[in-house]
Amino acid sequence: MTIEEAQQLVDKWITTVGVRYFNELTNMAILTEEVGELARIIARRYGEQSFKESDKDRNMEDEMADVLWVLICLANQTGVDLTKALEKNFEKKNIRDKDRHKNNDKLQ
Repeated sequence: MTIEEAQQLVDKWITTVGVRYFNELTNMAILTEEVGELARIIARRYGEQSFKESDKDRNMEDEMADVLWVLICLANQTGVDLTKALEKNFEKKNIRDKDRHKNNDKLQ
């Protein structure tokens, strides 16, 4: 699935099953919540925190998909073509960061 197809599928789901988009501010709050849920799993899986019983059934892949879903919702609502945005972001990084990371002693 391409990013464009994902944007179309989310829009179709929202406008049929989901009735309508939540407003942008609500979706921003939901995105923050979903990122927090993902961070919780990562902190326990890769950090020093131990899993609580209530965390053991959480799925990192599903939480990542939730983050992506809400990000796509926000892009659709605000008219952002994520494919074009990502392409522009690569261009920016290729210019700005062309040698930056290679010259970072902390990464050697």
